[in-house]
Formats: sequence, C-alpha cells, structure tokens
Amino acid sequence: MRRGIRIATAAAVALFAGLSTVVAAGPAAASGDPLITSKAPLAHPVSADGSTLAGFGVVDATHLKLSVFSAAMNKPVIVEVQRPADTSAPRPTLYLLNGAGGGEDSASWDAQAPEALKFLASKNVNVVEPIGGAWSYYADWRKPDPTLGVNKWKTFLTQELPPIIDGALGTTGVNAIAGLSTSGTSVLALAIAKPGLYKSVAAYSGCAQISDPIGYRFVNMATEVWGGGNTLNMYGPENDPMWAANDPYVHADQLRGLNLFISSGSGLPGKYDTLNGRYALPGLYGLGNQLIIGGVIEAAVNGCSHNLQAKLNKLGIPATYDFTATGTHSWGYWHDDLLRSWPVLAKGLGLPA
Repeated sequence: MRRGIRIATAAAVALFAGLSTVVAAGPAAASGDPLITSKAPLAHPVSADGSTLAGFGVVDATHLKLSVFSAAMNKPVIVEVQRPADTSAPRPTLYLLNGAGGGEDSASWDAQAPEALKFLASKNVNVVEPIGGAWSYYADWRKPDPTLGVNKWKTFLTQELPPIIDGALGTTGVNAIAGLSTSGTSVLALAIAKPGLYKSVAAYSGCAQISDPIGYRFVNMATEVWGGGNTLNMYGPENDPMWAANDPYVHADQLRGLNLFISSGSGLPGKYDTLNGRYALPGLYGLGNQLIIGGVIEAAVNGCSHNLQAKLNKLGIPATYDFTATGTHSWGYWHDDLLRSWPVLAKGLGLPA
C-alpha cells in the first residue's frame, strides 16, 4: 500500500503465524511487479470457476499485496490487504472499495485517507482493497468495452475473490463491505447480488438509483464523460431491463436483514473545503473544483440517499443514516464516514464497536 518494502523473516513469521504452508502460485501473477512472487506461505485456494491466488508480496509486517487471477475477466487483479491487529485467531473481513477510478489513480483510500486505514489497523479485521475496475461501477458488463475492457467485477467480488481471501488468510468467513461515491452504489448492488455474503454494508455518498432518468445520467457522466467507456456495453440503452435489474433502489427490499449505514453531505461547503487543506484539492483551482463540482455531485447523491431512506422506511427496513448539513463530494468527509460507520460494520463482523 505504497509503503517501503521490508521483507524480513521475523515479520513474515509473525504475519503468517497459523496460516497454511507454501504452495507454488500459478502462472498468472501480475508481471513486472517486484512485490508479486511465485510462492507464498499461504493456502492456495481456488474458486469454483478456477480463479486462483496467482502471487503475493509482503509489503511490511501488516500489509500484503496479492495477485488474484480472475477467470471471468481472464486477468490478474491486484488486491491490497491490511492484516488484523491480532492474527492469532481467524478474523472477519472488510472489503473496502475505492471510488470511480477503482484505486488505479490517486483517488484511493491509501493515497487520500490513510488515516482511515490506520484506524482500521487497530481492529481485528482483514481489510481487503481490490485495485481495478475503473469507471465500471464494479458491475458485470454485458460485453467488452473498447476502452474499459472486460468487466466482470460483480462475479469477481462475489464469487471469485471471497473464497480465495478466506482460504489464503484463514478468515472467519464473515464479511462486510464499504464504498464511496460510485462504489457507494456498487456495495448495495453487490449485497443484493449475493445474499448472505456480507453482514454489514456502508455506502458513503452513493446513489442507489441507476435506472431512473437522473440516476442513469449520473452513471453515464461517470462512465462515459470521465471514464471514456460506453454504458451501452454495460447494461444497454436507457430503459433496457438490465438497468432496473441491477438498480439497488428498485430492489431495496433485498437489503432486509443487513446492517446498513448510508451517508451523504448536503453539498454546501464544510470543514474540509478550505484552501490547501488536508483533504482539499490543491490550489485555488482545486478548491473551486471541490466546491462547485464536488458540491453539485454531493447535493445530487444526497437526494438519492434521502430517496433510499424513504423507500427503506416504507419497507420497514432499518438503517443508520448520517446526513450532514454541509460537505462536498470529497475525501475528508469519507474518512469521517468510515469512522462513524464502524459500529455498524463491526456489528455485522462480530467485533466490538
């Protein structure tokens, strides 16, 4: 996770205490990455479709970098792992998704809100952060895209990756998931797609609605305008049944039984919207971008979040909501959201709040 590499025997022994013995990794390890090696002191699990742990690297005493070969996408995916504070017993797993860029850019938890990861480092939880899926909404697309390639992220995150993580890290098999911005939509959709996989879901500044006109245009803005992809390859033209089939708002009844945390700001400037602040985009131009564009986006997702609240209330499905009077679409607020959501995530993970 962008830290200096310190591979020491003592650290490795401490990190992997109690885990299964070395097995050779497959040939699909990410090439050219000095952290990814051909052998690992981990179990070598394989998912039902043949996805496998292809390689691993020790970053430091508490961080790993895995290469997981996805059979659905026919490529290796880098997965960053932060190990629990205490590895003497099996621990649950928090899947932490990045925003629209999938962690492939500088807009990642590691780069923008490392304090959130430091907070989680004191908890007895595996933190799993997939790197990839830029502008895909972590969805299964109907066909390959000329710019964004093959996207089968729903399959990867719900069917391929979990059994590999559970086997490789010796987890309890209990999971939660959290995401921000576009992945605030994805975490709800993934929970619906695989009932029982996650016990808790936290969506920060996400828009659950993707099949109504406003939600559809929001997806198109992210995927097409910013990402250069084509949503025709995602779910087809507007009003195609695939849009409604993958809309968390439409299927909100299937969120019943989950520990839910939903948050957003109003879009008005708040404490993190200051010139060259810790969580602000740099310079006058950056601040203007954060205030204007980030303000408009957050106001829009705030409307989506309140709509989801109204629907869940109508369905009698409880959730924890954190709607703040200020706040733009930016990292300082997502850092705070993660900390505030921890009691909800911890409840599902069976951990202390």
